[in-house]
Amino acid sequence: MQIVDFAFNYVVVFLIVLTILVFVHEWGHYWVARRAGVRVEVFSIGFGPEIYGWTDKHDTRWKISAIPLGGYVKMFGEADLGWEEEEEAQPLPPEEKAVSFHHKKLWQRSAIVAAGPIANFIFAAVLVALLAGIVGTARPLAAVGEVQEGSAAAEAQMQPGDRITAIDGEPVKWFDDLRRMVSAKPGQEMSMDVARGSETLIVSVTPAPHTVEGQDAPIGLLGVRFDPEAVEYIRQGPIDAVSTGVGYTVGMVTRIFGVLGEMVTGHRSAEELGGPLRIAQLSGDIAQLGIKELMMFMAALSVNLGLINLFPIPVLDGGRLVFYAAEGLRGRPVAPKIEEYGMRFGLALVLFLVVFVTWNDITQMPWDRVVEWFKGLI
Repeated sequence: MQIVDFAFNYVVVFLIVLTILVFVHEWGHYWVARRAGVRVEVFSIGFGPEIYGWTDKHDTRWKISAIPLGGYVKMFGEADLGWEEEEEAQPLPPEEKAVSFHHKKLWQRSAIVAAGPIANFIFAAVLVALLAGIVGTARPLAAVGEVQEGSAAAEAQMQPGDRITAIDGEPVKWFDDLRRMVSAKPGQEMSMDVARGSETLIVSVTPAPHTVEGQDAPIGLLGVRFDPEAVEYIRQGPIDAVSTGVGYTVGMVTRIFGVLGEMVTGHRSAEELGGPLRIAQLSGDIAQLGIKELMMFMAALSVNLGLINLFPIPVLDGGRLVFYAAEGLRGRPVAPKIEEYGMRFGLALVLFLVVFVTWNDITQMPWDRVVEWFKGLI
């Protein structure tokens, strides 16, 4: 039973999440390619031998392949070089040129390539917007999740699980209100009504003054963190929900760039980069918290997938867009040899990054828990 639970909670959940995100990414390429009149030959989820598939009325082969770690869309003429000086290149008849990827205009090819990452961004925004509109966004209540040692809350003997219901006689519900009221009274004694189990206590607290850079006046600090389990979900209207989804996606992109910038400058360790093993572990752990949490995690992964694919590395979508940008500036495509060597370098770099993040995953896995799990199976 343990091995079945492990397989479902981690392996199956990870593959489901990955398959959905890969499908969304490749669907972006496929949808724009079809709008541009390109014939799509293959739409594959996974690599390697085909397990199951069918051919639609547009002669596109839809298939599920044996290695479920990615996917691809193969378009007619995508691999054609098409340079007139190539003696081996055979001219295409007009009806095939009309549906060939290579013979489309530069802006059309660029749109097709960029559509995959854009689809991931849109998917993340839509997913968060749906959650905000249907389930609601989590808003922390004025409850204590953690008390910092030596803080004003610790001196007042506040405990995790306490719920602040009023401050100086004014009712309090949200953690944001608690923070605002405490910040406004540095060094001033405050009377708090605290619900602890079935009891209601009156606690006197004096927020510690704290100077914030860029502000003249100090603010008061209570020294508590909110309780992640003490939240209420507030449903949003359509406009607010869309705004929340877009804001989440833009904020996630900004945070990713910030983290990468700190890694480049040495302020963060590259060991924080995770690969497929860590994603599988997180997928399983978060799935056990609930479907809402898993959907938010999927939205975050979708943003990551879209952004990574826009990196200017050959073999990734961003690398191809760089080649197309050079083509636009030069007025003609990049020389085949340059593109070939660029692709080889890009593939080597991607493989190195995969090995690096996988090694990070292996070295940081809780092997004691893994060993105990195997012992339990025996």
